[in-house]
Amino acid sequence: MDIAQQSITLVQEAPWHSDWMWGFPITILTVIIHTLGLSVTTRWAVDFYDQGKNNHRNVMAMLTICAFTFIATCLHGLEASLWAALYLAVGALPDARSAMLFSLGALTTYGHNPIYLADHWQLLGGIEALNGLLLFGLSTAYLFWLIQTLSPRLRSFS
Repeated sequence: MDIAQQSITLVQEAPWHSDWMWGFPITILTVIIHTLGLSVTTRWAVDFYDQGKNNHRNVMAMLTICAFTFIATCLHGLEASLWAALYLAVGALPDARSAMLFSLGALTTYGHNPIYLADHWQLLGGIEALNGLLLFGLSTAYLFWLIQTLSPRLRSFS
């Protein structure tokens, strides 16, 4: 059997429509959760920073960025939990511990866990990794925006 025939056989045997059917909606859901969470957080962060006293602006900026980072990390944990719940619901992994460990590995694209999805759900892990790239990109963009927003305010009080 040549490579082309093997590839066609592999595609025919892989029920990837199920992976996309579950993976696409959860990707959209996590991006919505993440965007809403980061939007609220950045608005809160700027308001929090603006309420600080002038002689403590550097400390307020550090606290604001740390709080934002903590909240973004919590959002990523929540989103990994949603993926882990999906893996359990579809029977791709046997227990909550392995589902969460696999999900964090896929979401961060770390992937060094000796845990594997059931054969017919393996594309779902790749879809989660794609989702993770999007979510971490959003976190990075919001954090960059927050730092850029606070920087001119810091210079005006130094």
